[in-house]
Amino acid sequence: MHDIYFWTTPNGYKILLFAEEAGIPYTIKPINISKGEQFNPDFLRISPNNRIPALVDHAPASGGSPISVFESGAILLYLAEKIGRFIPTDLRGRVETLQWLFWQMGGLGPMAGQNHHFSHYAPENLSYAIDRYVKETNRLYGVLNKRLADRQFIAGPDYTIADMASYPWIVPHERQGQSLDDFPHLKRWFVAIAARPATQRAYVKGKAINAAPTVTEEAKKILFGQTATVLAR
Repeated sequence: MHDIYFWTTPNGYKILLFAEEAGIPYTIKPINISKGEQFNPDFLRISPNNRIPALVDHAPASGGSPISVFESGAILLYLAEKIGRFIPTDLRGRVETLQWLFWQMGGLGPMAGQNHHFSHYAPENLSYAIDRYVKETNRLYGVLNKRLADRQFIAGPDYTIADMASYPWIVPHERQGQSLDDFPHLKRWFVAIAARPATQRAYVKGKAINAAPTVTEEAKKILFGQTATVLAR
């Protein structure tokens, strides 16, 4: 059994995508980040960076006591290696998958996240910041569109953790100021993944946890402007 500590963010959905595709047994453990549940000491023992998602594997392949994993990319890699699916076993295929997984972790996710923040949540309308991150998101969409011009999925012919990592960050493309019509190869890939039964199941289960995501003024105080003091409570 796997416990998935989840909230309805792009990073959270990555792990549900994997779990549904792989058919692994799992339980969703909601962590309402708008209420500060990510600072609960029990959760911090699993995810010391006070971020979702996190995973506890109660039946690791090596046996023994449960293993906890934080950081969405690390969780995807851990699960793929555990079950031997969604990551190629040959060296070249593995390198292709890992470099695009880390591309998402280091580029698409952080840049789109800043796009969301300055476009929708910042207390001031900072045109420079909005322009900066909307343009960088656009550039990254262009990188992915070019990558997908001659292949079905990001790492090649097969669906991998690289696709699972990137897809949830494309879901809110309109909020990021992007039109998929500008990126035909990316749009084809996006539509194909959205149609997968596992993708649909993952998003139905997520929406059952948090049907109407909102960020209230009180939630903004919790989510934004954190310092080290929040971990010292």
